[in-house]
Amino acid sequence: MKRKSVIDIKNQKGKTPIVCLTAYTSPIARSIDGCGDLLLVGDSLGMVLYDYQNTLPVTLFQMIEHSKSVVNVTKQSCVIVDMPFGTYEESVGKAFMNAAKVMKETNCNGVKLEGGRNMFETVKYLTDRSIPVMGHIGLQPQSVLIDGGYKVKGRNKFDWGKYIDDAIAIEEAGAFSVVLEGMAEPLAAEITSRISIPTIGIGASPNCDGQVLVTEDMLGLTNIAPKFVKKYADLESLIKKAAHQYADEVRNREFPGKEHTYAMNPQIVRKGDED
Repeated sequence: MKRKSVIDIKNQKGKTPIVCLTAYTSPIARSIDGCGDLLLVGDSLGMVLYDYQNTLPVTLFQMIEHSKSVVNVTKQSCVIVDMPFGTYEESVGKAFMNAAKVMKETNCNGVKLEGGRNMFETVKYLTDRSIPVMGHIGLQPQSVLIDGGYKVKGRNKFDWGKYIDDAIAIEEAGAFSVVLEGMAEPLAAEITSRISIPTIGIGASPNCDGQVLVTEDMLGLTNIAPKFVKKYADLESLIKKAAHQYADEVRNREFPGKEHTYAMNPQIVRKGDED
């Protein structure tokens, strides 16, 4: 099957809900390719794979290397890569240089960056130069220190104007879609109705045009998951059970069995065995 493009994603607005999951490694990416429309190589890999306290330490090198593995083993899903903290905020020129590096080295379909109206010029600069951009507004993990934590946005209706303006700015700058994270449901629904590009919710609203979850969260592979996560499996328990079974069989000399070992080729006679 042909890999989905950002145009395919954009055209799903108001039609088929967009299904998005994160993918950081080739085994996960291979398993979920085609289950949904879009795979996001998120900078959340810093917390999920490296046990960082937040996403801020994630480097461009890490994002590129993980993205290569995801793109190389997938054939159907559109692949979008997060621009990590410090790689796009300084200037439009630096943003383009780093985004172009990601696109060229990973062969992904586009990049995602955080920010609303303050990122208008950057998003427009990138999209005008043929780099597809997914926006990200509401709760922005890269701003967690200045925000004083992971705080839900839009619970006070007097604050709605800022987030609506952010969404409109991202659309006008040429983004093909926008993530709404950690947002009160009525605000997310209002934004979704106001803009013509798809909204992809994470802790936002079922009224968004699509949803994204961290794959390891929904598979039960992380210790702590946010309220908005639904656990669809408990793979941690299965992994522990398998590991304990393996350990027991090794200690009891039950593994490896004959079916797991290699015998000599009877047609080959070593020199000296004839004597």
